[in-house]
Amino acid sequence: MQILTGFVRSCAVAFAALLVPAVWAGAVAVCWWWRAGPWSWIAPVLWAAILTLVLARPVCRMFRALVRRWAAVVIPGGYREPGPVTKLSTGFWWNGHSYAKTRERALEEQRWRTRLTDPAVRRDLFFVAVAPFAGLVAAVPGAALVLALTLRGWWLTGIAVAVATAPFAWRVAEPAAVRFLRPSAAMRLAERVDELTAQRADTTVAQAAEIRRIERDLHDGAQARLVALGLSLATAERLMKTDPDKAAAVLREARTGAASSLSELRELVRGISPPVLNERGLIDAVRAFAMDSPLETTVRTDLRLRLDPPIESALYFGIAELLTNAVKHARADRATIAISRDDTHLVVEVEDDGRGGATVAPGGGLDGLRRRLAVFDGTLEITSPAGGPTRARMAVPCESL
Repeated sequence: MQILTGFVRSCAVAFAALLVPAVWAGAVAVCWWWRAGPWSWIAPVLWAAILTLVLARPVCRMFRALVRRWAAVVIPGGYREPGPVTKLSTGFWWNGHSYAKTRERALEEQRWRTRLTDPAVRRDLFFVAVAPFAGLVAAVPGAALVLALTLRGWWLTGIAVAVATAPFAWRVAEPAAVRFLRPSAAMRLAERVDELTAQRADTTVAQAAEIRRIERDLHDGAQARLVALGLSLATAERLMKTDPDKAAAVLREARTGAASSLSELRELVRGISPPVLNERGLIDAVRAFAMDSPLETTVRTDLRLRLDPPIESALYFGIAELLTNAVKHARADRATIAISRDDTHLVVEVEDDGRGGATVAPGGGLDGLRRRLAVFDGTLEITSPAGGPTRARMAVPCESL
């Protein structure tokens, strides 16, 4: 069974590696057969070059897929993604480089421009140039079997070579793919710049939304109450001489309004930056939040640490959002918060006994939480089958650990 599996894998690797050389061999054969003039070679060579450019990326993706499936080695592609297109007031579409009458045409031009200027194209072309050497090694079992079937007197030797090399010949695909298909340092740097640019845009949008929320809360809450308090004090001042009892009642109402305004301001400040988080750190802040939560919440941790304030704030509000979702959407009764660490990450796991079904929808609350964690190279993983339970895992790298 191992020999048969190895033989099939070797054939697959040989096919992928020798596909582009087969195209050029066909072009050479056409040039040799069609010798109509001194320039008759131009068309076959031109078509071979075009097919090489077209087949380079599929061949590289085929190698990555084979290595991922057989050797469990994931090699990132490192390809650039085309940017967005924008519709202008003139009705034309702008893709960052040129105008187009339709969105489809703008996207098509953007895809081709991105693909032709992508450094990964040069890497793929170089790989299809060196891959035939790996393909020749992988083709040994198949070639030996063909020789055994076609040449008399060599069948025993051919079968022996095919059987001996089949379990190992395909393994040449892994080192070749790892060596030549990994993103280069420049490609990783460009990808990181694009990622940071997107994160900066997300952070800017989130900050603008938070500022609008604070303005709205101040305008609709504390500001309105303070205006009413000023009117009440002016009314009490006018009534002080003519109706002292009514003036005292108005002052009592004003005092109640002042207390309500103070309470709303404290809630607003707590929503922006909880004092317990600034004074005592993430662990105690989470415990305090769990005590005020309507859920029966258990906090499990043995850590005593202080992180950078932005990281603590992101994790605290992430936990708060997860518990709020458990109350509003999952209809949970109990929740567990576990805070731990590994070699380089602080890990927060939140589990509730709700009805499950939580998904990270684009533009939703969980998607916003994922983007906020991504600013710190953090991750969010959600496991929420129908019927529950829902498990959320937040991990943030922290060198200070």
